[in-house]
Amino acid sequence: MPPYDPSAFPPFAVTVDLVVLTVRRHALCALVVRRGEPPFQGRWALPGGFVRPDEDLGAAAARELAEETGLCVHDPGDPAPAPGAGAHLEQLATYGDPERDPRMRVVSVAHLALAPDLPAPRPGGDANSVRWAPVEELLSPETGFDRGEEPSVPLAFDHGRILADGVERARSKIEYSSLATAFCPPEFTVGELRRVYEAVWGVALDPRNFHRKVTGTPGFLVPAGGTTTRQGGRPAQLFRAGGATLLNPPMLRPEV
Repeated sequence: MPPYDPSAFPPFAVTVDLVVLTVRRHALCALVVRRGEPPFQGRWALPGGFVRPDEDLGAAAARELAEETGLCVHDPGDPAPAPGAGAHLEQLATYGDPERDPRMRVVSVAHLALAPDLPAPRPGGDANSVRWAPVEELLSPETGFDRGEEPSVPLAFDHGRILADGVERARSKIEYSSLATAFCPPEFTVGELRRVYEAVWGVALDPRNFHRKVTGTPGFLVPAGGTTTRQGGRPAQLFRAGGATLLNPPMLRPEV
């Protein structure tokens, strides 16, 4: 067998891009940063950056999120974020179109992060500004970004495709897994969980039918032993995420 010659293959870089989703004001929102450096300087993009030689992909994703936004993620092996730990993080997909980055051949390993309603993030790294934006606006450029305050411009690189893939992963995964609880605080009401499903799926759900399904699914929710009036009206029972990671029966999306 002939010896392996690394110089026979052209070099390329590896990056991580982050689809960070949360529910704010009953809308599914994604984190975007305005690029402070070329290429696509001034354009909105998903947070991310190059993987360092001494780190694995998960560590690179967590580092980039913290550097560019100030947000943290918890252990990717946990099914839902621990109280105060931040976001659920999982690998999404790999993108390797030779022309996706004008600087050089760059392969991106995208990650999906989900978290409860988060405060306004702080910019850092090469990001001039950072904000939460409704995914409906980001994925529908013809409607205008920032509610008409800025011209309609697609996300930098191929981040529009990556964002669309991340949103669809979240929409499909909450059908058969308990991942919807990653959008909720440690203790939440069935109504708050229902609003997560409504925001992620973009549909209205029948409250009684939803309550029957989620409380009747083994291991999905467990009573937290208290009530709350934070949503107004009569006190509502508080729940925590149960031990189930897969839902049986699944919570199927209604056809729209």
